[in-house]
Amino acid sequence: MKIFYGWRMVGAACGIQFLLGALLLQTFGLYIAVLSEEMGWSKTTLSGAAALQSAESAIIGPLLGWLMDRWGPQSIIRWGIVILSAGLLLLSQVDSVSTFYLSAILMAIGASLSGYFPLSVAIVHWFQKHRGRALSFMSLGLAMGGLVVPAMAWSMHHWGWRVTAAASGILALVVGLPLARMIRRRPEDHGEFVDGIRPEDGAPESVVLNASGQQEFSLREALHTQAFWLLAIGHGLALMVVTSVNVHAISHMKEGLGYTVAAAGWVIMMMTFSQLMGVLLGAVIGDRFEKRKVAALCMLSHSVGLLFLTYSGFIQGLVAFAMFHGLAWGLRGPFMQAIRADYFGRSAIGAIMGISAAIIAVGQMAGPMVAGLLADLTGDYRLGFTVLSILAALGSVSFMLAKKPVRAVLA
Repeated sequence: MKIFYGWRMVGAACGIQFLLGALLLQTFGLYIAVLSEEMGWSKTTLSGAAALQSAESAIIGPLLGWLMDRWGPQSIIRWGIVILSAGLLLLSQVDSVSTFYLSAILMAIGASLSGYFPLSVAIVHWFQKHRGRALSFMSLGLAMGGLVVPAMAWSMHHWGWRVTAAASGILALVVGLPLARMIRRRPEDHGEFVDGIRPEDGAPESVVLNASGQQEFSLREALHTQAFWLLAIGHGLALMVVTSVNVHAISHMKEGLGYTVAAAGWVIMMMTFSQLMGVLLGAVIGDRFEKRKVAALCMLSHSVGLLFLTYSGFIQGLVAFAMFHGLAWGLRGPFMQAIRADYFGRSAIGAIMGISAAIIAVGQMAGPMVAGLLADLTGDYRLGFTVLSILAALGSVSFMLAKKPVRAVLA
C-alpha cells in the first residue's frame, strides 16, 4: 500500500527537529553554564544572547510567514540549515561577548528558517483530519533531542565545548540538507490530497473545506478576532517558562543546588522522557479533545514544575520538575500551531503564524532576561523563577478564553 507522502514529510521534519534539539535548543544551557564558568560572563550577559535570538524571531517571523505562503518551505529550510551550521562553527571560535552574540544571532536565524515554524506550516498544508497527530509526531524529534544532552555534556567534558560546537555544525549540514529536500509545499502541487484522502470527483476544494467545517480566514480577519491575541498571549507566556528553563535550569542546578553539569544533564534527560510521553499522549488525544482546554491544563503543569525546580533541594523535587514541565511541554507544544490552523484555516496560515511569532517572541525574550537579571541582583534564581511560575498560571486563563472564532460571511 502506498504511504501518503505527508507522513514521509512528518518523518523528515521530525529528523530536522531532532537535529535542532540535540545540537542547539536542548543543549544551549550547557554552553551557558560552561561559558559562565570559563569566561566569567554574567548571567545577564549570557541571557542577552537568548534575548537576541528571540528578538530575531520577532523581526523575521512576519517576513518568514509571507515567504512561506508565497515560495514554499523547502528552499527556506535548506538555507536555515546552512546558516545554523555557520553559527555553530562560529560558536566554536568564540573569544569575546560580541563574537558570542554574533554566533547566537546566526544560530537563531538558522533555527527560525529551518525549525518549528516553517516545518509546522508545511505539515499543516498536508493534514487536516490528522493535524494534531502529525504535528505531535513531528515534535517527537525536538523531544528526542533532549536525550542527547548527557552525551553533549560528556563531549564537552572530554573533548571541550569548542570541538563539540564545531562537530555539531558539520553534523547539522551533513544530515540536515538531505532531510530538508523531502519537505514540499502543498499536496495539490504534487498530485496528492490533504490527509491522503481523494475528494469526491468534481467537488471543488472550497466545498470539501466547508463540508468538513473548516473556516478560511485572511490575515486581516484573523487579527480582528479575540482568539488570535489570546492564543498569542498564552503561547508567549508558555515560552517564557520554556526558554528560561532551557537557558538557566542547568546553571540553577549547578550553582543553586550544588549538582554537577553532568548530573544536571541527566535531569534534563528525565525532563525529555516526560516530554516524549507528552508528545505521544498528544498524538493520541490531539484530535479528540478541545486543544485550548488541554493547553490550559498544561500551563498549570508548567507552573507547578517550575516551582519544584526552584524550591526543591532533593532529587525527588527535580524528578517532579522533570515530569510536570516535560509532560506539559510535550503535550502543549504541537497543539499551538494546530489550534491556529483549526481556527483560521490553511489559506493564510503562514502569515498568521508569522505575526503570532513576533508577539510570542516578547515572551521568549522576557523569560531568560527576567530570570538572569533577578539572579544577578539577588544571587540566585528563586525570585525570577517564582515570577515566571505565576505568569505561567495566568497563561492558563488566556487559553481558556481563546474560543474558536466564527468568520463573518457577507451577504
